[in-house]
Amino acid sequence: MTTPKKYERIAFVAGPSAEAQQALAQLIGIYGNRAPDDADVVVALGGDGLMLQTLHQHMRSGIPIYGMHRGTVGFLMNEFSPHSLIERLEAAKVTVINPLLMRATDVHGKVHIHHAINEVALFRQTHQAARLRILVDERERMAELAADGILLATPAGSTAYNLSAQGPILPINAALLALTPISAFRPRRWRGALLPNTAFVVFEVLESEKRPVAAVADHDEARDVCRVEIIADRTIAIRMLFDPGHSLEERILREQFGV
Repeated sequence: MTTPKKYERIAFVAGPSAEAQQALAQLIGIYGNRAPDDADVVVALGGDGLMLQTLHQHMRSGIPIYGMHRGTVGFLMNEFSPHSLIERLEAAKVTVINPLLMRATDVHGKVHIHHAINEVALFRQTHQAARLRILVDERERMAELAADGILLATPAGSTAYNLSAQGPILPINAALLALTPISAFRPRRWRGALLPNTAFVVFEVLESEKRPVAAVADHDEARDVCRVEIIADRTIAIRMLFDPGHSLEERILREQFGV
């Protein structure tokens, strides 16, 4: 008797590039294509931008996501091959990610709620530096940060914008968040902090009318914010699939050694 496969019913999504669309047509010809609500797995063809979009779209479904690189940046993707896909899916390693939940209040009192898989970032909107007060678990940790901005990154996002801002790389299974300033002016030598992933982080914007600030959760933006609250959303568990030897844990470890 043949043992049923876990991932026989595949839903494919692809980016708009010719390379991704060609791969989509090739894979559908071999494996067919199911609607996501009738599939065992979603396979995303493109770059990290498409992968983030796919993760956001299916984050509440519980369906695992497997990416294959057919785009520009492919840190979150597996190598592309049309061969033995079902066998690769069966052998893949699962990484579970809890996204950040951002609740941003703007100067007009409107509340903006968004999720972030990589990071929540605050940016100055004008030529003037942002002035921010930082609270962690309702305790003031910094009375004033003058900077271009600040970000709070998950381990999955620690190699993205966080790394470009000189933040630390976090192992994917680390129970940590990276709090990283963006071009800090005062205190000039502050490099940020590592926080437990249970932390409740609040940014209060000082002089919000004079020094407007935008808050961005991955790609969702709220402008003219005066208060931003962030916490890991443990009601959502996103399952990502990676080939053996090419797991997100391994990629992040290699990144720390410049490999």
